[in-house]
Amino acid sequence: MTHKEKALDYFDRKFHCSQAVLAAFAPECGLTEEQALKLGACFGSGMRKGEVCGACTGALMVLGALYGQYDKADLESRIRANEVNEKMMEGFAKASGSYMCNELLKCDVSTPEGRQYCYDNNLFTEFCPQMVANAVDVLEQIILETDSSD
Repeated sequence: MTHKEKALDYFDRKFHCSQAVLAAFAPECGLTEEQALKLGACFGSGMRKGEVCGACTGALMVLGALYGQYDKADLESRIRANEVNEKMMEGFAKASGSYMCNELLKCDVSTPEGRQYCYDNNLFTEFCPQMVANAVDVLEQIILETDSSD
């Protein structure tokens, strides 16, 4: 199964978009499925506030696990993490129209009315899976480019 298929399967099983993207890459990140699902649990729907899309956030967590700085003296890894962050945010916005959940959904998902709008218009089941797919596509391209330049 591809990363995209895995992510869409997690999302289809009612995990948050953030959980779906991170869990699809769990082995590469050195995480178990349980760890990935737990780590990604509080980032869906733009941290429940309509902020940065959870699918994009899940992808950023993958990039952090793969390329993030963990040694304060390793400034090269800090620069690389900043670079992949920018690529993810820009690439996701280009593919999706924005990286902000409320802008993507065209409602305030942090309110009961906004969530109801999403349910009534099937956004969580018909629109959000495309955001998960977009996040995986952009993420895989960044990983490919970053690993080939090392």
